[in-house]
Amino acid sequence: MKLLAVTHEMRFARAAADRVVFMDGGAVVEEGPPEVILGNAREERTRKFLIHLHE
Repeated sequence: MKLLAVTHEMRFARAAADRVVFMDGGAVVEEGPPEVILGNAREERTRKFLIHLHE
């Protein structure tokens, strides 16, 4: 079974997802396991988005 969920709730994404895809302007910026994308994003755009959520 597969499920696609779109959310800005990072706690939910971390708990529920096997894979996280970060998109900006309709393009995939980066993808991978939630612990990598949400905990140690490689792309500057992803890091800026995650920091903005915590402000």
